Amino acid sequence: MGPKVLLVTTNRWYATARLAMAFRKAGVLVDVVCPAGHPVRQTTAFGAVYTVRGITPLASIRSAIQAARAEIVIPADDLARTILHQIHAQCARQSAAGAALASVLERSLGEPSCFSSIDSRSALIQIAQAEGIAAPATGVVRSLDELRAWMAENAGPVVLKTDGTSGGLGVKIATTLEEAETAFQRLNCPPDALRTIKRALVDNDWSLVRPFAGRRSPVINVQQFIPGGDATIAVACWQGRVLASISVEVLRTWKAKGPASVVRVIHNPEILMAAQKLAARLHLSGLYGFDFVLRETSGAPVLIEMNPRATQTAHLPLGTGQDLPAALVAAAAGEPMPETVSITDKDVIALFPLEWLNDSASPYLTSAYHDVPWEEPRLVSLSVKTKLSNGGWLTYDTLDRLTGRWLRRSR
Repeated sequence: MGPKVLLVTTNRWYATARLAMAFRKAGVLVDVVCPAGHPVRQTTAFGAVYTVRGITPLASIRSAIQAARAEIVIPADDLARTILHQIHAQCARQSAAGAALASVLERSLGEPSCFSSIDSRSALIQIAQAEGIAAPATGVVRSLDELRAWMAENAGPVVLKTDGTSGGLGVKIATTLEEAETAFQRLNCPPDALRTIKRALVDNDWSLVRPFAGRRSPVINVQQFIPGGDATIAVACWQGRVLASISVEVLRTWKAKGPASVVRVIHNPEILMAAQKLAARLHLSGLYGFDFVLRETSGAPVLIEMNPRATQTAHLPLGTGQDLPAALVAAAAGEPMPETVSITDKDVIALFPLEWLNDSASPYLTSAYHDVPWEEPRLVSLSVKTKLSNGGWLTYDTLDRLTGRWLRRSR
């Protein structure tokens, strides 16, 4: 049995359940700290599950790490990563018990001196450019005057992004200065009461509560817009070395600038080299993702941001060198890279449940490899119990019948 893994998440992303399953298949015990109602609770993949308390996420996650006694701690969303960095900062100033916990986090996440650069979009881009990696001009803007000055020096459309967001949230594209100013004013406001309450009570996402209570505005970055298609690389790293990677071109997304729903596996040396350079420079350990744009004119990759967490393709077992959980477990245990077999010989993959939600009649569901976890029927059932693309809601009885027919037909 390899090193015990603790997955940490503050939201209900389905991908975290798939990641727990992947680590369990890699032969390790997996504990999870997550919100109530998380999809992972519908699987058989975890050993113990701890609950993130919305009002005190840092304290509840720290308690879970101590109780789990895991050897590897993996954040599955951006807020979880930020909280782990905060816990490390606390522990580094405390007693021997705190030092032991800090050591686990350093082993899991990498060099603490690089945490601030990892958490900042603009700092990451500056490091990439210093490493010779193609990346667009990017800066932090704190006022309309700073935004105007930045756009006066950098021509063309821009993308405004807030730190600590993902999945297309906190992102605005502007083609004119007027549009950019409007986007900045919207992003620069602390979260309002209605949105905060809805996210907390309906989505069980408490990440806006503290910014709302403290009336804190987010850090806003402005970046040159690069026309082209999206590509990503998910990597497993250990002490600054990339162990395994999965590079994909995004064919379809669930919503504009949101998570991918259909991807094509690619092998792009420039993308891999960029990830290797940044992993070495930032002394990374754990699971990460890097987002690129493939230039419209040449197809050359341009780095636009880093995801300092496990991303949604990290669970895919695509063979030796492309099986991230297996590679990370082996490295943490001091063992050689295991030989693994790909789950499919197709290069196009439809990610469940997002492509099904996009269009239940999508041709990709049959022509591509449809990544449905049939071995966990309760997870499949829960996954289709969500809002459909037409805006309607299926009843539980209807969904249970639908899922039952689907499961029988797949066998």
